[in-house]
Amino acid sequence: MKIFNSLEEINGIEPTVVALGNFDGVHRGHQEIIGRTVKEAEAAGLKSAIFTFANHTSTILENVPTVKNILYADEKATIIESLGIDYMFNIPFDQTILRMNPEDFIEKILVNKFNIREAYCGFNYRFGFKGAGTPEVLMREGLKRGFGIHVQEPFMIDGIVVSSTYIRQLIEEGRMEECTRFMGRMYTIGGEVVVGNKIGRTIGFPTSNLIIDESMVTPPNGVYTTICTYNGVRYPSITNVGNKPTIGTYNKNVETHIFNFNSELYGKDIRVEFIKKTRDEKKFDSIDALCAQIESDCIAAKAFHREKGIL
Repeated sequence: MKIFNSLEEINGIEPTVVALGNFDGVHRGHQEIIGRTVKEAEAAGLKSAIFTFANHTSTILENVPTVKNILYADEKATIIESLGIDYMFNIPFDQTILRMNPEDFIEKILVNKFNIREAYCGFNYRFGFKGAGTPEVLMREGLKRGFGIHVQEPFMIDGIVVSSTYIRQLIEEGRMEECTRFMGRMYTIGGEVVVGNKIGRTIGFPTSNLIIDESMVTPPNGVYTTICTYNGVRYPSITNVGNKPTIGTYNKNVETHIFNFNSELYGKDIRVEFIKKTRDEKKFDSIDALCAQIESDCIAAKAFHREKGIL
């Protein structure tokens, strides 16, 4: 997959079938749109493409709370590539695009830059100044300019519309198993392992610590059954998200204990996939009480991993 990070990079491109949307979660509804785009492009002998923004639109809109990210930028690109897309138009959402009227957006970007022949979008797709562009506008302009539009109706699971907003809610509430169903994969937190307080090592449960990325939506404080990926290998693990109230006063972070693993990971990149929440974080009366609970948590997590064939 070839990634274009600015409109200036796109010149003289082959005719395309383009999936339109922010695709901030690449959830199951998004995957349906992308899959249809790829199939149509293959059938027509065209290039498949996805048009998304490098930043969430909320980051430059006035009087709008900034929306937390569900995916890291590299994770988003990797998932999209795995779905068979040829071109990823990963364009910064800036004041110029913000203030384009829908007709200019279509002419200057979709037609002149993307050489669009067909487009796929969701029922609630909006574009142009103040979101004035709708799927109906795309259909009208497509008839004039010679490209087709396919609009996907709401993609639902158990009567609930799959949306990034709903997935953020699931993550914030620690409903990780439901999140997996709606995303089509487990929610992941990643980053470079940093030096912690090393308390876990002294009590027999060494952990790999990650600093919370404030731009990302994160689960609530608690203990989770997880899978940790390091150097391409997935290991069964258990993870605490929180402030370690029994030990002292700390900023919220993510600390993962990897089962049957003894290598030093400081400075290394890991990814932690969240399977399910097992309990809330709590303050214990003593370190001994904390150790007893951690041991119980590990036994339960190992049993789960063993049952699922992960351990």
